[in-house]
Amino acid sequence: MAQAAELHLTEAHAEHDEHRDDIGSKLGMWFFLFTEILLFGGLFIVYSVYRFKHAEAFATASAELDVFIGTINTLVLITSSMTVAMSISAIQRKKPRLAINLLWFTIFCAGVFMFNKYFEWGHKFDHGIYPGSSIFPGGSTAREAWQVTPSEVFAPAEGMFFVLYYLMTGLHGLHVIIGSIFIIVIIAKIKRGTQSHDNFAQHENAGLYWHLVDLIWIYLFPLMYLI
Repeated sequence: MAQAAELHLTEAHAEHDEHRDDIGSKLGMWFFLFTEILLFGGLFIVYSVYRFKHAEAFATASAELDVFIGTINTLVLITSSMTVAMSISAIQRKKPRLAINLLWFTIFCAGVFMFNKYFEWGHKFDHGIYPGSSIFPGGSTAREAWQVTPSEVFAPAEGMFFVLYYLMTGLHGLHVIIGSIFIIVIIAKIKRGTQSHDNFAQHENAGLYWHLVDLIWIYLFPLMYLI
């Protein structure tokens, strides 16, 4: 009886420590997400101020973006957020294989997003639409080499739009890559059994991070492509 009581007490302590670790993990993730919101929030404020001051120039520059690709990427990320949430439900229902498949589909969506972004950026680079190119202010040497006429050169405010565009979408793309790596780690943990129906805090953290990636794009898309 004494041994059984001691074993029960040990298990209770283990469960308590595990529960405390889960709470600490979630609090840590929420704090990290808060810092990420501050980072992108600052960039959104900078963008909004410049757009308020140079509304016409920003509208002209925004017309260079491909709304169709932006719309496709928005739908892809929304779908990926849904599959991440479904994977958490699956692991809670003791369906690890389904959870893994849903997470792999999320990775696929991330790949589609980055594939589209690669071609979108590549198209702009082919047309010289990037900071320091011949059609941006200050690119005088390249302008002479490419024989670009003054009418083809972006105004300074239009150039600032693309500086912010590349900075913000590039930083977001980096977060997509990091989130994908995070999800792959979770897939490996599910296969090893360290993430299961009674221990899925890290899985939830990965989902929270991915939802942040989706949320940031939902703000980026209308600001950059539609307004």
